[in-house]
Amino acid sequence: MTEDVLAGVGPRLRALRRARGATLAALADETGLTASTLSRLENGKLRPTLEQLLPLARAHGVPLDDLVAAPPTGDPRIHLRPVRRSGLVLVPLTRRAGGVQAYKVIYPPAGRSPTKLRVHEGYEWFYVLNGQVRFVLGEQEFQLGAGEAAEFDTRVPHWLGSAGSRPAEVLTLFGAQGERAHLAPSQH
Repeated sequence: MTEDVLAGVGPRLRALRRARGATLAALADETGLTASTLSRLENGKLRPTLEQLLPLARAHGVPLDDLVAAPPTGDPRIHLRPVRRSGLVLVPLTRRAGGVQAYKVIYPPAGRSPTKLRVHEGYEWFYVLNGQVRFVLGEQEFQLGAGEAAEFDTRVPHWLGSAGSRPAEVLTLFGAQGERAHLAPSQH
C-alpha cells in the first residue's frame, strides 16, 4: 500500500509544477532541492522523503496530504492555506493538480509592486471582488473595479496590480494549457 501511495507522488509533483508554469530550475531555487533530485522524484526514480515533500508542498501551495494522495477524511470543507509570493497573497481554491486552477489573489496597494510585464503559457480569467485593479495587456492599459472581469492569453505581455491606495482582491481562473473559462447564460 505504501509503495502505491509513493508511486503516485511523482506524477502529481510534475502536474503541479507544470500547472504553475515552473521549470525544474525555478522550483529548485524555490525549494532548495536540486533540479536533478526534482527530476528523479517526478520520474519515480527516487523515493520521496518528508524532508523533500515539505518544501515542495509549500512551494506549490498545497497540503502535504495532496502530494501523497492521503485518503479523504470525510470533511467536505476546503482548508485554505494562503501563500505569499512576490508581494501577493495567493489563496488556492482548487486542490487538484492540472486543469483550470482557481485562486483568490490579494494585490498590495499601488506603488508597492513594480510594473513588470510577464509572459507565460496559459489562459487567465479574473473577476475583481474588491478594490480597483490596474491591468496592462500588451500596449493597452485598463482599470477595473469590483464586479468587472477580463480574460486573456497569458502569452501576451501582461501585468495586474492594485490601482488604488487599498489592496485589490481578485478571483482568478488559470489554465496552464490554455483552457478557457466558458460562461453559459442562465436557463430560465
